[in-house]
Amino acid sequence: MKKFLFADLDDTLFQTFEKCAPRAHLEPAAYYKDGSICSYTTRAQRAFLGFVQDGMTVIPTTARDHDGLRRVHLPFDSYAIINYGGVVLEPGGVPDQPWLGEMRAAMHAALPGLEELARHIEAYAAATGFGGRARMIEDFDTPFFLVVKDPDKQHARLAPIEDEVVRPWIAAGNPGYVVHRNGNNLAILPKALDKANAVAHVTHRLRAEHGDIVTFGMGDSRSDARFMAACDYAIVPRATQLARLTVEAL
Repeated sequence: MKKFLFADLDDTLFQTFEKCAPRAHLEPAAYYKDGSICSYTTRAQRAFLGFVQDGMTVIPTTARDHDGLRRVHLPFDSYAIINYGGVVLEPGGVPDQPWLGEMRAAMHAALPGLEELARHIEAYAAATGFGGRARMIEDFDTPFFLVVKDPDKQHARLAPIEDEVVRPWIAAGNPGYVVHRNGNNLAILPKALDKANAVAHVTHRLRAEHGDIVTFGMGDSRSDARFMAACDYAIVPRATQLARLTVEAL
């Protein structure tokens, strides 16, 4: 029976230098657009990846866009799920067109709401002096979600934006959107955009190709829990947001 691991990338299979502990025996795993190193793997992460790839197929399941995935230098050769599930890449790297067509229609329907919320966030930034901005993440000619980061990586500065701008806007008649915040990343997504939906779609295709299979899900963030729950087994890295909410909270 074939085995497949749907794995988040950032803070799951690798992370930035600041988050690496211990900091010995690090190797580059992902790069910025200018070619400088963005993230590293630890020796334990490399050992884990080697372990699961010996008999298991790893499928990246990430918020990264297509360009961001290409700047990850790890060996993946099957499907890939990117843009929080907005795009499914075939094993050859081309988009699953029926899936992209469905998601494109849903995302364009959600776009006016995201644009309105972006204006509210920009107004808050202008009034308070917050240095970040609301950035629309687009890929394959499709707008997917908004992301806000603090330019100084002061994560606490995102809390007032979430509590005073984003959540009140959702509560005031915009229930079709959800908030994900983990570290210096505040993302606002249409509810139709969900890694769990994409994992279910790819799992269906894998079963059509291979018959009975076993699936594993692995992620670091609360937002990963839904797609992990759609798998037969879940793997949670230590010292992550999801670990603190689950196994470390016991």
